[in-house]
Amino acid sequence: MRIREYRSEDLARLRAMHAKQGFRYALPDIDDGSFLLRTVVENDAGKPAMAALARLTSEVYLLTDPEAGTPRERWEWLRSLHRAATQEAWRRGIDDAHCWLPPEIAKSFGRRLLRLGWSQPAWTCYWLPLGKPGSEWSAT
Repeated sequence: MRIREYRSEDLARLRAMHAKQGFRYALPDIDDGSFLLRTVVENDAGKPAMAALARLTSEVYLLTDPEAGTPRERWEWLRSLHRAATQEAWRRGIDDAHCWLPPEIAKSFGRRLLRLGWSQPAWTCYWLPLGKPGSEWSAT
């Protein structure tokens, strides 16, 4: 076993690995600039057996004064802010954004996000705070 950086000649093998997994999502474009991590594990024959890929994404926070304006005004402000922030994020190279809602507002505010074009994935999200003591990629 050897761990190394991804090379463009690995792409066909990674595509085959992705297809064998049977997941219903397209393999992203590994060669685009949004991937910050492209690490491959080679088997004894020198072929990729596993890969870790990490691409740039963002976590979105919304700060609002719940006492400012009327509910209708706050909705209009949110729509305008959403439009402007989405355009700016795209301009800066961010392909997608994530927002984790506290349980007490998930249902009501989640409906607003859906109206703005967000989706709620069926997949479970796991979180790893990198750089903090005790948070490592390796299993213990």
